[in-house]
Amino acid sequence: MANIGFIGTGIMGRPMALNLQKAGHKIYLSTHHSSAPADLLEGGAIALASPKEVAQKAEFIIVMVPDTPQVEGVLFGADGVAEGIGPNKVVIDMSSISPSATKVFAEKINATQATYLDAPVSGGEVGAKAGTLSIMVGGSPETFQRALPLFEVMGKNITRVGGNGDGQTAKVANQIIVALNIQAVGEALLFAAKNGADPAMVRQALMGGFASSKILEVHAERMIKGTFDPGFRIGLHQKDLNLALQGAKELGLNLPNTSNAQQVFNTCVALGGENWDHSALVKGLEHMANFSLRDES
Repeated sequence: MANIGFIGTGIMGRPMALNLQKAGHKIYLSTHHSSAPADLLEGGAIALASPKEVAQKAEFIIVMVPDTPQVEGVLFGADGVAEGIGPNKVVIDMSSISPSATKVFAEKINATQATYLDAPVSGGEVGAKAGTLSIMVGGSPETFQRALPLFEVMGKNITRVGGNGDGQTAKVANQIIVALNIQAVGEALLFAAKNGADPAMVRQALMGGFASSKILEVHAERMIKGTFDPGFRIGLHQKDLNLALQGAKELGLNLPNTSNAQQVFNTCVALGGENWDHSALVKGLEHMANFSLRDES
């Protein structure tokens, strides 16, 4: 069993850390940015004052925070992870952040004789709780094999994509696909409802055909019922699409449909929906159509 530092125990990080703890691993937590969850402490996790102290105690240091600046602060800020690592330590960033920044962070960590993996995840809170996340990994084959037993506790579809930064690139690609699928499903259901069809029955009919998808299965039901409590917040998906559009600009690419989905998310935020589940993109479409696919009378 390994000594694991886990920094970032929010909606996703907490259940991931709990699964590692239940598998018998020793968990160290940093209280530098937030308090340690009670259930992890009750299970035997040890709370320390800073990421540096966590890195000193742990063999593997997992980071799961919202965005690139937070990862940089955890790793390289005062009393950060970089001050507590050295040979045989492995830093695993499971956040979803900039691929180009990741390559810089990896170079700095590897220079300490520790090793670095970028390992962002897909599957949302449900997947985090169930230990069924898809994990996209960038880093050396040797370090990937060392960390694989930990990944197998947290996920099911685990792929080493390539070198450092490639895991984050795969995650950005994932978020493009998810956003465009959510928009496609939302537009289809809105079209059906405006035409007088029952969107729930349309969803049922489409589930048996080529249009079937996880988005149609899970998020279409959310759209129809209007249950938009976040599994993955619009604000976070906006952040990921910003990474896509920023990267596309650097590469000289045009991603017109990604840009359009981001604009619809912007409409949702203007309606006060930054913290809605990303399936609530449909509310932006409804606002523009002045029509709801739900009976909200």
